[in-house]
Amino acid sequence: MSDPTKQIFALVDVNNMYVSCERAFNPRLRDRPVVVLSNNDGCAVARSNEVKALGVPMGAPWFQMRDLARQHGIVGLSSNYTLYADMSNRIMTILRTYSPNVEVYSIDESFLSLNGLSGLWDSPTVMGQDIRAKVAQWTSLPVCVGIGQSKTLAKLANHVAKKFPLFDSVTDFTTMSEARTAWLLRRIDVGEVWGVGRRIGAKLRTMDITTVQDLKDAPPSTMRAHFGVVLERTCNELRGISCLELEEVAPPRKEIVSSRSFGTMVITAAELGESISTYAARAGEKLRGQHSLCGAVHVFVQTNRFREQDEQYSNGITIPLVEPSADNRILAGAALHGLAMIFRDGFKYKKAGIMLMDLQPDAQRQGVLFDGGQDRARSVRAMAALDSLNERFGRDTVHLGSAGLVRRWAMLSENRTPRYTTNWQELPKVLAH
Repeated sequence: MSDPTKQIFALVDVNNMYVSCERAFNPRLRDRPVVVLSNNDGCAVARSNEVKALGVPMGAPWFQMRDLARQHGIVGLSSNYTLYADMSNRIMTILRTYSPNVEVYSIDESFLSLNGLSGLWDSPTVMGQDIRAKVAQWTSLPVCVGIGQSKTLAKLANHVAKKFPLFDSVTDFTTMSEARTAWLLRRIDVGEVWGVGRRIGAKLRTMDITTVQDLKDAPPSTMRAHFGVVLERTCNELRGISCLELEEVAPPRKEIVSSRSFGTMVITAAELGESISTYAARAGEKLRGQHSLCGAVHVFVQTNRFREQDEQYSNGITIPLVEPSADNRILAGAALHGLAMIFRDGFKYKKAGIMLMDLQPDAQRQGVLFDGGQDRARSVRAMAALDSLNERFGRDTVHLGSAGLVRRWAMLSENRTPRYTTNWQELPKVLAH
């Protein structure tokens, strides 16, 4: 077995991912204050550095920023998740040319294992700069690279690469002297350590552990006694002892939720049914993507609790399935049955959704007595055809009739930019003069 202390990890993180994706296709947004808004254009979920400098916090409601936006020319854009996900996939493809072992941690972050690859580059820093250059050339997105002997150190090195310009967006703890590393760690708040969080950070400060270096120097056994094994591992990771393995395959979800707030108030059971059928199809797509089956469907509805002038109502119900399934028709049918049981007339509904529960691998499906398997085989073929058509021609090219056509309830997205990379009708246009 290899010595865990000799492992090397890199964390590649896109700077201001959503804003950077928008700027990649609209250079006029560069150096301008930009925010990307949540569903229904509600709150800021991404901010450019210019917006951060104005003191706008993450999650700030857009309607509260309108005066500031007019004063400073802040551009507010609707979220374009299709574009962001596709750009993320392109970056992950690039990263796999640098290492065969990649963990996609989030839409804008990936861990790479650099074990055995040191001979390919003059130094890890040179490799990190090459990654930055290639990602910028192929996608126009800026990234920072952190390198360390553990995943926690790599993530911390990435933080340093962002906050300290002298590193030119690449920080390598594996070749840095102990004195220089300690100097840096003493200047970083303990709350910046991956997994510490606000509550644990507050308790650590009462123990005079205020910086990353303090936590690194703390006895792991003491941390375990006060906080459990997770923080003990974090201490060891900060010391360069790798305790967290690379997860190259994401574990299947135990539950799948599909839900959205409506763009306008919904009062009819028919429109609620359209939304529930749509959400069931979205969840079914994810379910089949991880090769799982669903044993029960939970459906819920709620009014807008912030509208105190309206009468409030929320409810939910779980409908067990006779047989585990990943068929949109069965999932939507169960959800609509549950909706009929909890719907109450006279309310203005703001949100609805479903949760797929009791998930299990489709390879471990338990049969039903007297079932010959023919209906199941037809279901699998039908869903495979549906997924194939929607993947080829665009989402909802083929969908359940109960999902409707007009969808008046669909979420607001008034300032969404084109889906430049995934929709033929929205490809970038080059105009010749």
